Amino acid sequence: MFPVRWSALVLLMFCELTVLPAQVNQEPKSNPAVSSERQAAPQQTGPQPPVGDPEFAQPRRLLQQGKYDEAVAQLQDLAAKNPKVKGLSHELGIAYYKKGDYIKAIDSLNQALKEDPADSEAVQLLGLSYYLAGRPAQAIPELEKVQTWYPRANVDAAYILGICYIQAKDYPQARKAFAKMFDVPADSAASYLFTSRMLLRQEFEPIAEEYAQKAVALDPKLPLAHFLLGELYLFKSRIPEATTEFQKEMAINPGNAATYYKLADAYSRIQKFEDAEKLLQRSIWLDATSTGPYILMGKVLQKKGETELAVRALQRALAMDPSNSITHHLLGQAYRELGRTADAERELHEAERLQEAQNSKQ
Repeated sequence: MFPVRWSALVLLMFCELTVLPAQVNQEPKSNPAVSSERQAAPQQTGPQPPVGDPEFAQPRRLLQQGKYDEAVAQLQDLAAKNPKVKGLSHELGIAYYKKGDYIKAIDSLNQALKEDPADSEAVQLLGLSYYLAGRPAQAIPELEKVQTWYPRANVDAAYILGICYIQAKDYPQARKAFAKMFDVPADSAASYLFTSRMLLRQEFEPIAEEYAQKAVALDPKLPLAHFLLGELYLFKSRIPEATTEFQKEMAINPGNAATYYKLADAYSRIQKFEDAEKLLQRSIWLDATSTGPYILMGKVLQKKGETELAVRALQRALAMDPSNSITHHLLGQAYRELGRTADAERELHEAERLQEAQNSKQ
């Protein structure tokens, strides 16, 4: 058995032989109003809108090309010349929706529904526009009417409906919506687990904890249920409870790399650095594509006084994700400890630049 400092070195040398993935497996925190919902939709087909006037062909092409302002301008010109063109309000509603002008989309889509109450796509896009405009209570009745996915929505409306229920604090309905999404029974442990994860994403931590506990009560061996509880407790700095849940998850699901990483995080917070290092080694052996374990390894090794090894771990993380300001900052601190002043200043300056850039986007 190698001494700890040599086992870390062997680990890092081993990982340098691993081919880096094109993208790092990290999930950025999403904006609940827009970012996480405007994801690429699955390749499905739904009912298509009426063809309408041939004059809609060019605005539709512009929308497909992402030229939203030009498409809106053409439709507005058409409305000025011939406001009675059939389907014009429908097309304008879609154009405003694509452009991100949800208030105008709401007006146009409501007009489209007055002209054709059976326009299902307009109903769904109206619900989505209400949600994206920050009016989830008004979105719910529209999205309940039509849950078939329409290609031009560019989101999964069933997911948005579940999020709307969360924001309206109707948690049982949210659970039913997510159960339907994942094709599991509404009262199953899995439905509570899925809903807990969505609640946590929307920063409803107390209810997320309650639902995760319910999932565990219904099925104590459900994979990732204890893991989610551990994440919740770790977020709240309830380290003993977090540790217990991560250990339970490892017993049930020993192949999940993230569990080792999160348990290592818990141990590092109570200065159990030897245990944390061993767990991080296992996490990286299971999954060498995530930067988190490398960054935490750098922190742990630095705390242990093994600064040169910490630099190796942080350099590895930086090669995987050069835009992570935390990695640059930690690397700068490590370089400073080693007396590499120029390298330290370079990394600390880059960390500050990246952090300022991120703050300007918020």
